[in-house]
Amino acid sequence: MNNLEHNITKVRARIQYAASQNQRNYENIHLLAVSKTQSAESVRHAWLLGLSHFGENYVQEALEKQKALKDLAIIWHFIGHIQSNKTAAIASHFDWVHTLDSEKVATRLSNQRPRSLRPIQCCLQININNENTKSGIGIERCEAMASAIKDLPGINLRGLMVIPDPAQPDNQLQYSFEKTRDTLTHLQSRFPDLQLDTLSMGMSRDMELAIAAGSTIVRVGTDIFGPRVHASRPHPETTDNRGLL
Repeated sequence: MNNLEHNITKVRARIQYAASQNQRNYENIHLLAVSKTQSAESVRHAWLLGLSHFGENYVQEALEKQKALKDLAIIWHFIGHIQSNKTAAIASHFDWVHTLDSEKVATRLSNQRPRSLRPIQCCLQININNENTKSGIGIERCEAMASAIKDLPGINLRGLMVIPDPAQPDNQLQYSFEKTRDTLTHLQSRFPDLQLDTLSMGMSRDMELAIAAGSTIVRVGTDIFGPRVHASRPHPETTDNRGLL
């Protein structure tokens, strides 16, 4: 078994075990392979091994991979900070956006989504620990923002995404995940007509804690593809959403 196949098998086993430990259906927890900085060939290999959802942080890098992999039925997720000058490309080339954090961006994505495509599935990004180095809205703004964007055409609000401070001890990480879950439950009660069924939370280090709190999408990069090779200079689209792995 090659390294990639071994890694995918191991990550799936972790998800399945965490689901069983928390009386959850394994089929309801989706594995999102974070493929930023990975080659198109690596993504193709992972797809051939059964993965279909891939997450990218940088628009130009993603567009190049999408062109090289256009023969594959990949579901592309944008998980980086959304720059206003990139919304047209995101609206045209991605199926999911996990990092919606302003009405302005939501409106641009709505207006720029080709009507020939189904709406983009979106998550509000919550800055759960109020970190200056991360994007996202405060948890207290979720209801107002959901109300403001819920009827926009071209986008479909599905839930919440969170990246807790990884320096926290496990009990604080667990609390952050549970607080995000409780916020989604509140939104579900306030907006019963919306398909609010998604919690994008949990990465390589903390996916078990996230699954225990109700995560439906875990974002895993390092434990699938191995350590990333960092460029010597910053990426032109460097974001403040660190650790999306």
